Amino acid sequence: MAMYQKILVPLDGSKRAEAIMPHVEDLAQCYQAQVVLLQVIEPRPLLIDGTYAVPDLVEHEQHLKTAESYLLALQGKLRQKGIEVKTHIAQGPVVTEIINAAERENADLIALASHGRTGLARVFYGSVAAGILHRVDRPLLLVRSEGND
Repeated sequence: MAMYQKILVPLDGSKRAEAIMPHVEDLAQCYQAQVVLLQVIEPRPLLIDGTYAVPDLVEHEQHLKTAESYLLALQGKLRQKGIEVKTHIAQGPVVTEIINAAERENADLIALASHGRTGLARVFYGSVAAGILHRVDRPLLLVRSEGND
């Protein structure tokens, strides 16, 4: 039996996050593994007079559209290389959603780069990598990503 049959790849839309992709491509081709590209969108509530209000739905819809087209573009690139790939957009706390996706997809490996962009994604790749490491019950491939977006 192949060592890896399904590889979960959480991405945040940044070039730095994509530093994991060459590793994922090699593994997928080597093991004929399916790749699951995941982007998690954290609903961000609007601040009104210093108090939290409802999430900004227009901005949220825009995030969903952007994530969808981003993942589809990557999916196309992988398919051209003969890799079976599917995409998934999750909404909620990043670490929780990555772990949920790994369990739901029955992923043999979670692969991600340890640096994202600033803001949400900086949190994503610092604490997210650590959070997954502490909570996950399956192999984790972590690649240090250097450079800027």
